[in-house]
Amino acid sequence: MKIEPLRVRDAWVCQPEVHDDSRGSFAEWFRADRLEAVTGHRLMVAQANHSVSAAGVIRGLHFADVPPGQAKYVYCTSGAALDVVVDIRVGSPTYGAIDLVRLDDVDRRGVYLAAGLAHGFCALRDDTSVTYLVSTVYNPDAEHGISPHDTDLGIEWPTEVGKLVTSDKDAGAPTLADARAAGLLPDYETCLAVYRAR
Repeated sequence: MKIEPLRVRDAWVCQPEVHDDSRGSFAEWFRADRLEAVTGHRLMVAQANHSVSAAGVIRGLHFADVPPGQAKYVYCTSGAALDVVVDIRVGSPTYGAIDLVRLDDVDRRGVYLAAGLAHGFCALRDDTSVTYLVSTVYNPDAEHGISPHDTDLGIEWPTEVGKLVTSDKDAGAPTLADARAAGLLPDYETCLAVYRAR
């Protein structure tokens, strides 16, 4: 597995080796030992989530309070998605930076993002299935969102998928600036302490 850093600090794209033959294909889509060796982060999986989305559906941008935070390994089992990582950690050298990564059932890439980063994606095809391995169980009281349509972020969501669909909750989430003013965003130094403790 090839693991390379993204522009957002503490986020990586993971490219497994895909073995194709007459039967189909095989890939090791997640390897905890290799992820830790390259990133220095240990992903202890506490919950696994799976979503199926129609083309044009946007999910996110979501993040959790730190501590404990919620690190994620995101993988597209079928279909295709434009995966989005945003650095929202106040004080981070890459605060406000965004990475866009295509995840699909051909290249079989995955994205790992540390706790404290915001995550979302847009389904590029109908019946797109995305699986998330996460480090903590879902806690609605600690879950927050940033509007995926925040014009200051300037995320270039795909236009070829037709109408974009966002849940009322995600559409009504605050902008990054408003979330920061409200004290909702994680602190970079606190995040680093959480990473070191794992």
